[in-house]
Amino acid sequence: MRMEEGKEEDKIRRAFKEKDWAEIKSADSWVIFKVISEFVEGFEKLAKIGPCVSIFGSARTKSDHPNYKSAEAIAAKLVRHGYGVITGGGPGIMEAGNKGAHSENGKSVGLNIVLPFEQFNNVYIDPDKLITFDYFFVRKVMFTKYSQGFVVLPGGFGTMDELFEALTLIQTKKIGRFPIVLVGRVYWEGLIEWIKSTMLESFENISKEDLDLFVLVDTADEAVNAIDEFYNKYLLSPNY
Repeated sequence: MRMEEGKEEDKIRRAFKEKDWAEIKSADSWVIFKVISEFVEGFEKLAKIGPCVSIFGSARTKSDHPNYKSAEAIAAKLVRHGYGVITGGGPGIMEAGNKGAHSENGKSVGLNIVLPFEQFNNVYIDPDKLITFDYFFVRKVMFTKYSQGFVVLPGGFGTMDELFEALTLIQTKKIGRFPIVLVGRVYWEGLIEWIKSTMLESFENISKEDLDLFVLVDTADEAVNAIDEFYNKYLLSPNY
């Protein structure tokens, strides 16, 4: 614990340290090229994967948990309905999504991220469809660019980040609309009620129509039906 605290303190101190131009140029140039390389690899590997749905949720969910079973069932059903599955590539709900797709011989994509804990790629990802990122923002571009829908199961800050990123991009019309399905009423109803009562009604920080950007369901069948119903109404089109 002390070692971790020491590393964190060093990061904070370095953020305030004055750097000369040579240090700035050298460090920033390396970052630029690394970011470009991640974009290039992502675009090359994902450009021809076909229609896919991304499944999000906690990396901490155990394989015997109902949410894990639900994610696995959703992924398998999506494959049977003609979609591939994209996940964050790690354990928990991500593993369940890849496992469900793999069980039906569907496309199983993993967009992994390098983290100091929790994250390692699961074994159910197609070997040619595993990409590992250093930068969250590059990874998020891949999710939104190559997904025809988001299915969001209970998760933590990372899951919320992906959810609200997609809602923001669709709300501001930076990407084409696609279905966003929240799975698990017990988990999501409190957040949705806060969005309605506080964000919308009390502070008027969103529009009433923004509540239509997502749907809330409980079962695997309902989740996949929501995706199907959306595309029965709207034509499939690129997000960018």
